[in-house]
Amino acid sequence: MKAAYEDINSKKGADSFLVYNRIVPAFDFKWHYHPEFELTLIVKGTGKRLVGDSYTDFASGDLVLVGPGLPHTWASDQSKKGSSWAVVIQFPEEFIHRFLHYPEFTQIARLLNNAQSGLVFPKEIVDIIMEEIIQLPLKKGVEKVTGLITILNKLSFYEPVKLVSPFFNSVKGSTNEKRINIVCNYIQENAHRKISLKKTADQIHLSGAAFCKFFKRATGKTFSDYVNDVRIGNACMMLTESDKPINEIAYHCGFDSITYFNRVFLKKKKVSPRNFRNSVFSY
Repeated sequence: MKAAYEDINSKKGADSFLVYNRIVPAFDFKWHYHPEFELTLIVKGTGKRLVGDSYTDFASGDLVLVGPGLPHTWASDQSKKGSSWAVVIQFPEEFIHRFLHYPEFTQIARLLNNAQSGLVFPKEIVDIIMEEIIQLPLKKGVEKVTGLITILNKLSFYEPVKLVSPFFNSVKGSTNEKRINIVCNYIQENAHRKISLKKTADQIHLSGAAFCKFFKRATGKTFSDYVNDVRIGNACMMLTESDKPINEIAYHCGFDSITYFNRVFLKKKKVSPRNFRNSVFSY
């Protein structure tokens, strides 16, 4: 994972906005941000989605709108074979804001205002709108512009779920971005084993106290809570995709005791690991 400011303006050329298919063997874990809005549809693929301080699974049909400056990434499940496919639409504030003063765009304006929290849309609207999004990269000129507006208008009448907690503040500046990316990458790669605060702080040459303040400001969460989010996310995947015993999954995901694992899982998912697995397998 490399900290990056994505320069979309230079990629779109003379067009008002950028829309393209991203078809790759796997989505790399690249924590980045840009000043444009981004609407991303996962047509094919599974893995983990990180938007601000939200860390959760994604699968085909995942449709997310992120606002300007909100850091995000999708990372494929490396154990899965096959290509990954996303349709990505990135449009500047100055482009879309030209329309928002018209009364017909009130709902779209509300949608875009909420996008700063990161929005994931319900399956019912994704099923309706997926083909329109897939076809958008093939359109040119005015049809491409009206196609985007039509998509945003349809989305604006549904209630998406906000992904980012109210206290999340993205960290700006290349130095801070590089630091938080180093830390998040370190946690991602070592979540299955014991991770000490000191060793993590050493990755960016900070004292324990300074690191705690920096990490809370960057992610909106304490270090231990963030690590538990990553571990519980990994546990959910294993509970869903394997028949391994729950205690084995707990230890594999980095928890020292099954009691603590059960307590953290229940707190974060509002259900026990056993009931979570049973609900998945009941479908």
